[in-house]
Amino acid sequence: MTQNSGNLSKTQPLSKTQVLRKTQRLRFSPGRTVSLKKAEGAQKFTRIFRWRLPEGQTHRPVTVEIAGTFTNWEKVPLLRAGAQDTWQITLHQIPFNRTHHYMLFVDGKPAQDKFCDGLAVPHGSQEEQCALQTPRGPRVFMLFAQTK
Repeated sequence: MTQNSGNLSKTQPLSKTQVLRKTQRLRFSPGRTVSLKKAEGAQKFTRIFRWRLPEGQTHRPVTVEIAGTFTNWEKVPLLRAGAQDTWQITLHQIPFNRTHHYMLFVDGKPAQDKFCDGLAVPHGSQEEQCALQTPRGPRVFMLFAQTK
């Protein structure tokens, strides 16, 4: 999670303590998990998000973060998991029966997620600020949250 003043491009990392104090919508726990605010009676699910250093890249990023409709576009940090150059976070309480939009940020810049469910045209100015530029125009990642 980062501090911002309405502009996602100008962010500063928060400490874990600041993350805990900043919002009651997200709970950061030591097991690399985040619980989103519970909605009464709605079905929820859990998803692990991972980002791995691309093959051949040796420079480790300072920050890897995720933001999306399930975090109200607040950036949440992924934590480095071992010596495999992988960062991850487990998000709980993601609402079912909708398609979520999200982005991964590596050192503040949009990054590819090879595990996404697809690409979507951004909806609104906030998503457009976060979008990844593709040959077909700006895109954000999709997460399908459907019941079985």
